[in-house]
Amino acid sequence: MKKNELEHRITGVEPGSIAEELELEAGDALLLVNGQTVKDVFDYRYLTNEEYLTVLIRKENGEEWELEIEKEYEEDLGLVFESGLMDEYRSCRNKCIFCFIDQMPPGMRETLYFKDDDSRLSFLQGNYVTLTNMSQEDLERVIRYRLEPINISFHTTNPELRCWMLKNRFAGDVCQKAKLLWDAGIEMNGQIVLCRGINDGEELERSIRELSGFLPFLKSVSIVPVGLTRYRQDLYPLEPFSREDAKAVIDCIERWQRRIFQEHGTHFIHASDEWYLLAERELPEAERYDGYPQLENGVGMLRLLREETQEALRNLKDDGAQEELSIATGLLAGPCIEELCRKIQKKFPGRKIHVFQVKNHFFGERITVSGLITGQDLKEQLKGKELGSRLLLPCNMLREGENVFLDDVSVGELEKALQTKIHIVKSSGYDFVSAVIQNIMRGGKA
Repeated sequence: MKKNELEHRITGVEPGSIAEELELEAGDALLLVNGQTVKDVFDYRYLTNEEYLTVLIRKENGEEWELEIEKEYEEDLGLVFESGLMDEYRSCRNKCIFCFIDQMPPGMRETLYFKDDDSRLSFLQGNYVTLTNMSQEDLERVIRYRLEPINISFHTTNPELRCWMLKNRFAGDVCQKAKLLWDAGIEMNGQIVLCRGINDGEELERSIRELSGFLPFLKSVSIVPVGLTRYRQDLYPLEPFSREDAKAVIDCIERWQRRIFQEHGTHFIHASDEWYLLAERELPEAERYDGYPQLENGVGMLRLLREETQEALRNLKDDGAQEELSIATGLLAGPCIEELCRKIQKKFPGRKIHVFQVKNHFFGERITVSGLITGQDLKEQLKGKELGSRLLLPCNMLREGENVFLDDVSVGELEKALQTKIHIVKSSGYDFVSAVIQNIMRGGKA
């Protein structure tokens, strides 16, 4: 093996940890645990869980230290590595006809064009994976280390159609791989990106029927419409769903929900909020979301936001404060945010709230979610508007863990351009009310 396949460079040591007590430092390298090489973070966690272990460290000066450690079961050693995964990220082998990254404009930061399809990130970060990158050994490691839940992009259970949609001749065995996980009792969640005229209609019926056979370990499956940007030159000619299409999708899903709930006590298959808004139908009641397992896919986000906002407002009383402020959101959530703001203003008449529904000129107006709104669009569409003392923006507009939008415009740049203070709001209804009614909601939920 190459040196970098055997060694894991240590970049930091947690204060007060076992590693600090052993005088390990940034620049040292982990070589072996209990005489075994460490492939990635899951090998590391599995091997270091034990109460008694031996680790081999190469110090920065070249010395090798073999350390015998006695500790509590599952107690962490306190080592920090260059990569949280302790391995290279696996890129996607597929050429999906609906891939969003293929629809990105040129000139953006390089990391935005990386297509990951790494099952380990499914466990660590909740990413969805197609399983096309997974070997038998990978599946066995998932089972041995109990890396659950694993989130799977099924898209269809028709093997031939899946190979065609993913442009990968090895993509047709997803159900066989899911069956191995099911046999081992590994919890899974699924998603289907629906493409008009391709995997909808009878194909969707087939997928739901066959995926329901993986209950109870396949906990939920979300159906989301394909996202289509204006950068689809030379790509497969996908078409947007119509209002009538959305009604048909909802009817199919709700029919299966009733059947599965009678048999298994769970609704299992869920339509993302976009379908209901496109069909102009009322969102399902909270109970039908089974505890909201698919929020990251936009399933039940608006219903939960309504429920939490109403609960947060229930025991609050008007504080008499006067303030004019604004909120910017996408076209999808816009009507819901306006409705909730009216409820807040009814209870707190001193608040004057402007809600701006921002069109996505950057990616194209078919993209209506707030999470894909860029700093450029906010700047262009809000400049010169009555924003009041503060502008509230949802946290999903920013790159995860960063203070910048997808187009690299920073929050500070936007504040300067709009000449107003920007407050980033977390996703819950409690946080929403807290951000609006700032002076009496500090410290958490109502």
